[in-house]
Amino acid sequence: QVQLVESGGGLVQAGGSLRLSCAASGRTFSNSGMGWFRQAPGKEREFVAAISNSGSSTYYADSVKGRFTISRDNTKNTVYLNLNSLKPEDTAVYYCAARRGGIPTMNSLFYEFWGQGTQVTVSS
Repeated sequence: QVQLVESGGGLVQAGGSLRLSCAASGRTFSNSGMGWFRQAPGKEREFVAAISNSGSSTYYADSVKGRFTISRDNTKNTVYLNLNSLKPEDTAVYYCAARRGGIPTMNSLFYEFWGQGTQVTVSS
């Protein structure tokens, strides 16, 4: 079992930055592919970014490529999402997810464990 706790969300003006953290419990973190997803009001949950268990491979949604950066520190059992050049359309609840396999995926169905989410609100 893996428990995930996100933090770092908040209210920021357009063009600003935030850093989200996701702390994971359990000894299997270093074997787990990790992902960030988000869900805006009235919309379906969508993929944001993913990272392999070693951190050597990363993937991004086109809408955030060049603005967001995913990284991880396996010594701290933590995955991060740096959000830069934020736009009002980035407003959403951001969720961290983990999967048993080390290879990340953009498909939320392949993630077995989810955090409770952290709210990011970008004002114009």
